[in-house]
Amino acid sequence: METSSDYGAYVDKFLLSPPTSSPHAALPLNSLTFAVKDIFDIEGYVAGFGNPDWARTHPVATSTAPTVLALLRAGATCVGKTVMDEMAYSINGENIHYGTPRNPCAADRVPGGSSSGSAVAVGALLVDFSIGTDTGGSVRVPASYCGIFGFRPSHGIISTSGVIPMAQSFDTVGWFARDPTILSRVGRVLLRMPELVPVKPSSIIIAEDCFQLSSIPYDLVNRVVIKAVEKLYGGNVLKHEILGEYVKANVPSLNHFLTQENTDQLYNIPSLAALSSAMRLLQRFEFKNNHAEWVSEVKPDLGPGISERVADALKTTGEGIDICHSIKGELRDALTALLGDLGVLVIPTVPGPPPKLQTNASELEIFRARAFSLLSIVGVSGFCQVNIPLKMYNNLPLSISLVAGHGADGFLLQLVESLSGKIKEEEITQSKA
Repeated sequence: METSSDYGAYVDKFLLSPPTSSPHAALPLNSLTFAVKDIFDIEGYVAGFGNPDWARTHPVATSTAPTVLALLRAGATCVGKTVMDEMAYSINGENIHYGTPRNPCAADRVPGGSSSGSAVAVGALLVDFSIGTDTGGSVRVPASYCGIFGFRPSHGIISTSGVIPMAQSFDTVGWFARDPTILSRVGRVLLRMPELVPVKPSSIIIAEDCFQLSSIPYDLVNRVVIKAVEKLYGGNVLKHEILGEYVKANVPSLNHFLTQENTDQLYNIPSLAALSSAMRLLQRFEFKNNHAEWVSEVKPDLGPGISERVADALKTTGEGIDICHSIKGELRDALTALLGDLGVLVIPTVPGPPPKLQTNASELEIFRARAFSLLSIVGVSGFCQVNIPLKMYNNLPLSISLVAGHGADGFLLQLVESLSGKIKEEEITQSKA
């Protein structure tokens, strides 16, 4: 239940202090507090996976997930576990069992999921940072909706041991912070990179067609972000790309998913819609392999939207799964060729501001379809992505994302630190103009 002070972010509050053996002042996360999504094992607690039936039918964890241990050993203090969408199967952030955490930027809007409580805890100033997981968008979306930084690392680079799997081809451990310095400090611990050396990007590529999927005026983002890049790195690093065309030309296996439905929708990029279809199919298939037995046996009480998605997943066959894996390889190669070692892609994180609470299902589905077209770029390639909050627009949070190649996580963190400061300066200049 929400208390007036915690925004409904927590499912359980407790205190886990850093081990006493280390001199705390020397530790990289000394004196910082954090919260953990209810999908991670913490010794002595049940990882509840957003659903009371799951919590009831699973044992107390006998060890703590390595990611959580690493943060504690680095000097941070854990203050509790956060609410999440059931079985991590939503990007909305609404939970009928534990309540929907309240979006600190816009109380009448969804907070985004599935790492809803983790994002809200950071956005509402309850903790310095938090951790979540991102399979289809579960860190990037709530970060955008709650107006904070959210980092999804390269797939496979941070251990998911002690984390309930959703779909292993996409599962990552990500984190949230309000400022880029703390985002970077946490990243250095989780990525085991004590030092990040500033490096100039070779290219910053604006995916122009992707911004047409967004309801936020492109020139608004354009003015601030492009000016910040020009001032920091010079105009010659800026490039423009029609990403949908590039993906279509370089990912031949996508033809299998280029259906009439994907090409007919209004405000749609057919190749990215096809990418999203492939991602969602493989996600359903892996979810079924992980959880079908439990769902069939327990028949859990699942909320609207979740129950339908779980039912669809349970019907999935192995048809087309090999093609999904081919697409993953082809997309990674294609985007690696586009970005090189030090290139960055600029895209909208989501198609617009957070939807209103209890938005009707059909309206939400259009938004979700566009969102997954954007989210699947990194989901399928396994690249790293960071959500950067911009100033509020019409009293709603506005953000962009930067995407870098697989394994370029340290470079991306360093870039965010440099660029977000300059973006803030531009926003102040714009608002005075």
